[in-house]
Amino acid sequence: MKIEKTVNIQNKRARFEYELLEQLEAGIVLTGTEIKSLRSGKASITESFCQFIEGELYVINMSIDEYKLGTFYNHKTKRERKLLLHKRELNKLARKLKDAGHTIVPLKLYINDRGLAKLLIALARGKKLHDKREAIKERESKRDLARVMKKN
Repeated sequence: MKIEKTVNIQNKRARFEYELLEQLEAGIVLTGTEIKSLRSGKASITESFCQFIEGELYVINMSIDEYKLGTFYNHKTKRERKLLLHKRELNKLARKLKDAGHTIVPLKLYINDRGLAKLLIALARGKKLHDKREAIKERESKRDLARVMKKN
């Protein structure tokens, strides 16, 4: 089964706010109206984060808009959604999360070639203010260089 429209929702803010240490791909437990709304690209992960609740990993504050053709069976826009990972991956993340300053942030929400919703998550450490300033300087210098190269 080939899906023509690809869904690719990114959290660009996470790469600026955090230093990414390790990335994992996780499945998501969704209801019927959630996946239909997601396939139309009506989701946001900018303010979301991941948290362990009773030994299982959940994504919190991920917003999936209500399905416009849904009836009273429609879902809540913001709710805790369970992430599907292997037990050894969950244990590894839980151990690394105990270190001070580490968190798990979602980077990208997409539908893979088999039609399954996946969430790319990363173990991250918060950046300091001077690191953010460096990132801004690098981005501006790359933009200026690209502008000069385009003129030539």
